[in-house]
Amino acid sequence: MLAPEKKSEVIARYRTHDSDTGSPEVQIAVLSERIGDLTEHFKTHAKDHASRRGLLMLVSKRRRLLDYLKTHDSERYRTVIGKLGIRK
Repeated sequence: MLAPEKKSEVIARYRTHDSDTGSPEVQIAVLSERIGDLTEHFKTHAKDHASRRGLLMLVSKRRRLLDYLKTHDSERYRTVIGKLGIRK
């Protein structure tokens, strides 16, 4: 779970217009933050399998959003992966 301040900061950084909270870019950025936090969590709690399932579901959701963005607007896709550093 992201803190509300951190989530609003991520939304402000990746939004496309002033009232944007649901664009694929914002959703991918928020999911990436949650994935990063859970990855850090697993460094100390290796046997937390219930949370690991949640992590896998988040990764799958982010992958689906990235696939959608890639098929509909490849320029926005390249911009998002460049900003987040997801792909090499």
